Amino acid sequence: MAPGSPATELAQRLGPPTARYPATADAGERWQYSHQPAGQQVFNLDLDAQGRVARVEQALSEGLFGARIRPGRWTRDDVLREYGRPARVTRVHNFDGDIWVWRYLDGPTWRLLYIDIDRAGVVRGWSSGDENLPDPPEPR
Repeated sequence: MAPGSPATELAQRLGPPTARYPATADAGERWQYSHQPAGQQVFNLDLDAQGRVARVEQALSEGLFGARIRPGRWTRDDVLREYGRPARVTRVHNFDGDIWVWRYLDGPTWRLLYIDIDRAGVVRGWSSGDENLPDPPEPR
């Protein structure tokens, strides 16, 4: 969607968003289109106060993680607003909270984004890693 496109055109072309978030200082509303849990993309479309597309961004970009994710400051709501619902939620024995996991692509490589959220709902850290995929079947 091109900047300036009205929300009505957005809804006609892409259908209803997977999530909608209220205005921030620089946007009227965020419409989110997530391809999780099986896909590797989450698109955020920020609408201005007039309901026109102001910005389109594929949020699951490895180059943006370090600049965006704020351990100790972000909450569960900030994570949802930026990345939407995770592909899965897991736990590990040495962290008292949940680890939210998203699939994404880094070039041709399937990767995973992990965000650690404590019991109070505060982000404590993040990391990324390769997604383990099954080997393709051998030709006969």
